[in-house]
Amino acid sequence: MSNQKKVLIISDGKAGHLNQSIAFCRLKNIDYDIFEISSQGKIKKVFSYLLDFFHLYVNLNNYKIKSKKYDAIISTGSDTYYTNKYISKKLQTKSIAIMLPRGFRYSDFDYILAQEHDNPQKLTNIITMPLNLSINKPKGYIKKQEQKAVGIILGGDNSIFTMEVEVIKVVIDRIYHNFPNHLKYVTTSRRTPKDVDKLLENYKFDYEIIYSKNSSINPIPDFIEICDELFISIDSTSMLSEAKANSDANIHIIPLESKQQNTKYHRLADVVESLHGRFDYMQYLDKVVI
Repeated sequence: MSNQKKVLIISDGKAGHLNQSIAFCRLKNIDYDIFEISSQGKIKKVFSYLLDFFHLYVNLNNYKIKSKKYDAIISTGSDTYYTNKYISKKLQTKSIAIMLPRGFRYSDFDYILAQEHDNPQKLTNIITMPLNLSINKPKGYIKKQEQKAVGIILGGDNSIFTMEVEVIKVVIDRIYHNFPNHLKYVTTSRRTPKDVDKLLENYKFDYEIIYSKNSSINPIPDFIEICDELFISIDSTSMLSEAKANSDANIHIIPLESKQQNTKYHRLADVVESLHGRFDYMQYLDKVVI
């Protein structure tokens, strides 16, 4: 990369978190190294909150300092924030948290890139963005055709939502009715209910990846790159953010049965529906000076 700045990414091994940190670096054209820590577990995580409360910083993850030339430490996810603080203090460099680091003192971070759906406080070091950070990296599983295409991205059950097969059937039937001449692509996730997988067998898709049958391929970046219409279930904030930031497609949010209302999922869905065109992160990232 042309920029001489370099940061250290603290990773908890979760792709969704690491990808946000990497997206920050690539969007800012900053070089990076990655230090992956093991999962803290509940007791260790509580201990990190306690140490942070008393302004005590120790090497919980056995980080061996190999370079003091990092311009910032950056991380995403609750398992990473304490180590982020420890290393940034040790190296006397800037500390950047992506997503709201709940449970930790905010004041130690030079910058916090928080999402609107988390309702962050209005503090001078908090930059509030409408969407999660993301960049799209198509793998080439599907090629762009002259014929227009519809992409269907299905998540599944979580602590807030239940994916009912009847709801998905209505949505897919409507897609076939409203877009009869479009190519139709579908993919599911590890959370997709088995009865929804069974339902999908009744339709002829031009491309399909059912997670329960094939978990090694993730065609979502390709869907985002080439589809003219995207149908995405409301349970995935990362997928909605990625689509809105990386695609000019019309985005249709698939509603699911909800145990709660006005959650971060609902708030993000409202944001995605209110934004026009592809979202530009740089109006927010330019505020981060490294």
